Amino acid sequence: MPRILILTPQLPHPPQAFTGRSQGTTIRNFNLIARLARRHTIDLLTFLAPTPGVTDADGLDGASIDEVALLRPYCRNIVAAAPPVRTLAQRGWDTLFNALPDMALRLESPAMHAHLDRLLRENDYDVIQVEGIEMAPYALRWLAARGPVTGADRARPRLIFDDHNAEYLLQKRAFTTDVRRPRRWLGAAYSLVQWQKLAHYERRICRAADGVAAVSEADRAALQALAPGLHVTVVPNGVDLDFYRPGVVPPLPGLGANALVFTGKMDYRPNVDAVLWFTDAVLPRILAQIPDAHFYVVGQQPHARLAHLAGHPAVTLTGRVPDVRPYIAGAGVFVVPLRIGGGTRLKVLEAMAMGQALVSTRLGCDGFTFEDGREVRFADDPAAFADAVSGLLRDRGRAAHLGRAARAYVEAYFGWDAIVPLLEGLYP
Repeated sequence: MPRILILTPQLPHPPQAFTGRSQGTTIRNFNLIARLARRHTIDLLTFLAPTPGVTDADGLDGASIDEVALLRPYCRNIVAAAPPVRTLAQRGWDTLFNALPDMALRLESPAMHAHLDRLLRENDYDVIQVEGIEMAPYALRWLAARGPVTGADRARPRLIFDDHNAEYLLQKRAFTTDVRRPRRWLGAAYSLVQWQKLAHYERRICRAADGVAAVSEADRAALQALAPGLHVTVVPNGVDLDFYRPGVVPPLPGLGANALVFTGKMDYRPNVDAVLWFTDAVLPRILAQIPDAHFYVVGQQPHARLAHLAGHPAVTLTGRVPDVRPYIAGAGVFVVPLRIGGGTRLKVLEAMAMGQALVSTRLGCDGFTFEDGREVRFADDPAAFADAVSGLLRDRGRAAHLGRAARAYVEAYFGWDAIVPLLEGLYP
């Protein structure tokens, strides 16, 4: 049975548990591990924030027993280090004077390097799989320590890089969005610097890896533009079709028939921008047509830039919730007003799997091959977005038809059991 060491930036866990703090990376990684474990031996090396007074049975530093227990059936070994802390001053200094991008420094940890060195000494792995660019420094340091590849070295583990986003492209898009708004010029300057650094760094890890995975055709094209001749395999994001399905949970009481729902981690810059744009430019147009429409922003850690929305009569910031599904189930329309970002969004697949009508910018569904009016409605300017949402709120039959088509499409193409063999194709 092939032996795989998987490096992840956070402890993977499924949507069925800890839904209030799950995010795309943790869900993707859990589902990949759970299905890879059927045919492979898995060791996991990850970061895990300490929980004071709680220790896992195997001695993980501050590990929550419940969280780690979810992975036990799938992993032979789980090794974790506490995530490092970088001050804002350190980030500012590195932005100005360090050639590496912020994402390559965010999880730099001597303890993690030591864990990796020990695991590689004690085990004979067939594959080292790096999940996301934040973990790339560990792979690059390992390769550099080995020196030039010789004939005898070709038996070394195969290095697979799973690039969750074309990260340089995400920062390029953030720059082009923010530079048009004087109040966001500081953010634009940061993104400009990170875009240039990431282009070099992402090219470097992609060329160093033996196999590269991207989550969409659009991201594959972006990586190939960055490194011409690079072979990239598309391993899309998926969704748990049983956990997210119509009728699995009742709508949250009190949402109202004209609830508009957006889900996501709310300190994530693209999500913050999406909510602000929707609230400022789109929602007033909807309210002019549907006066009792109400926008629910469902996600943990709302950013300070959203604080003023707490007093908006047509907006609710929920913060962390135990389960996003009652909100999705109660949505009159699920909205994805994203203007920056990359990759493919699990929030889109979750809402579609639950049979909900969805209105999105084209960027919000970037990487998917949806057809406007068949599985989703697309709109990129405020007036068109508002008209699409209001039209679906008025025409419940049309909204239901769109939701059924969305569920059928997700069933056909985005179940995890169909996705994992694509990743296995990169193995020896």
